Amino acid sequence: MTKHQPSFRFKHRLDLILALFCLIFAALTVVTKSYAAVEPLSVNGSKIMVGGEHKRFAGVSHFWSNTGWGAERFYNDQAVAWLKQDFDAQIVRAAMGVEDAGGYLQDPAGNKARVEAVVDAAIANDMYVLIDWHSHNAQNYQAQAVAFFSEMAQKYGAYNNVIYEIYNEPLQISWSNTIKPYAEAVIAAIRAHDPDNLIVVGTPTWSQDVDKAAADPITSSQNIAYTLHFYAGTHGQWLRNRADMAINAGLPIFVTEWGTVNANGDGGVAVSETNAWVAWMKQNNLIHLNWSLHDKQEGASVLKPGAASTGGWADSDLTASGTFVRNVVRAYSGATDPTDPTDPTDPVGSATCEMTVQSEWNSGYVAEVTITNTGSVAISTGWPISFEFANGTTISNSWNGSFSASNPYTVEPLNWNRTIQPGSSTKFGFQANKAVVNSSAEVVDISGGICD
Repeated sequence: MTKHQPSFRFKHRLDLILALFCLIFAALTVVTKSYAAVEPLSVNGSKIMVGGEHKRFAGVSHFWSNTGWGAERFYNDQAVAWLKQDFDAQIVRAAMGVEDAGGYLQDPAGNKARVEAVVDAAIANDMYVLIDWHSHNAQNYQAQAVAFFSEMAQKYGAYNNVIYEIYNEPLQISWSNTIKPYAEAVIAAIRAHDPDNLIVVGTPTWSQDVDKAAADPITSSQNIAYTLHFYAGTHGQWLRNRADMAINAGLPIFVTEWGTVNANGDGGVAVSETNAWVAWMKQNNLIHLNWSLHDKQEGASVLKPGAASTGGWADSDLTASGTFVRNVVRAYSGATDPTDPTDPTDPVGSATCEMTVQSEWNSGYVAEVTITNTGSVAISTGWPISFEFANGTTISNSWNGSFSASNPYTVEPLNWNRTIQPGSSTKFGFQANKAVVNSSAEVVDISGGICD
C-alpha cells in the first residue's frame, strides 16, 4: 500500500505549532530566570540560609508610609536603586503604616501603591524586600492583614526577593494567646498562594521578647523567622543575651529594624554600643535593616532635612547616623570571619576624643576637641560625633567641623580632615556662651560618633 505524504498545509500548521511551543518555552525560561535573580531564603534550625548557605547582608528600612507623614516621597524606584548603588544595600523594607492616621486603613490605595513601588524597584535591582505590616496592634486588624497579604502573595509569591513581615512591633501582649494565633491565620493566607517565601513574625514588647517565641514557636508552617528590634542608645548587652538564648534554643532571628540612637528615634549616635551590636550580628550572620530612610529632623534619619527624594545623595546630605549606617551596610555583606582582625567587615573604627578649654572669660569660653585614631587602619569615611551640655551652655561659633542640631550637637568632618590615619589626630573647636555668668566652663565627655 502506498503511504500518503503529509500535505503542505498540515506541515505548515505543524511548523507553526512547533514554533509557538518554542516561543512559549523561551518566554517561560526568561520569566523563571527573572524570578530567580536572587537566591531563595530558607530556615535551617536557627539559621536563615541564602541559597543554601549561611550568609549575611544588610540594608535600610523606609520610614512609615502613611499619607501626610512626609516620608511618602522616598517610596520610589530611584531611591531604592541609589541604596543598592551607593550603600551596597542588599535589602530594603517597605514599612506600611496600618492603623495610625494616613495609614492603610484610611488610605489603602495610596499606601499599597507606595509599597508596590518599593517592591517592584527591589526586584528590578536584584534586592530582597520586606513587605512590612507596620503596626503595634495588628491582632485587631487580622481580617485586613489576611486580605492584604493574600493579595501580595498572589502578586509577588513567585519572586525570591519578597519577604512577608506580618507584624512589626507587638506591644506587651501575650505571644502564645494573641500574637501567635494572629500570625498563624495570616501565614495560612500567604501559604495558600506562596508555599515557600520567608515569613517574619514580630515578638512581644516591641519585638524584643524573642525568648517567648523560642519557648513556643510556630509549627503550623515552615520557613518562619522571628523579629528582633534594637536601638543602640537604649538596648545593650542584656538584650543580646536574651537573643543569644533564643538562638541557642533554635529560633531563627531577623533584625528587621535597628537604630544607632535612642528607642524614641532621636539622640546622638551611640557608636560604641552600635559597634557591639554590629559585631554580634556578624557573629551570628544575621540579616538586618537600619531605621530609617527619611529626612525628618531626628537622630535616626539617614538624611538631613531637604535631601532629594530620588537618591544621588552627597556625603553632606547624610546625617551623622546616615554616614555611620552607610559605612556599616557597605562593609557588612558576606560570610567572613568576625574574629579575624583583617576582616574588612569589622565595625567602624574607634578613636579617643578629648575636649580642652583654650581660653575663658566671665560669659563664655573657647574649647577644642582632639580626635585621635586609636585603631590600626585609617578612619577614611568620616567621623560624625555628638555631645551634649548639661547646664544650658550654647555654641555661638565653630571651626574645622560642620555643626548641626543643638544640644545634643552633631559634628561632622570637612573634606580636608575627613581621613585620620592610625595614631594621628585632627581637631575642631568652638566658642561657647555660658548659661550662668562667672560659672566654670563646662567640659563634656565626647561619647558619640567614633569616640570610645
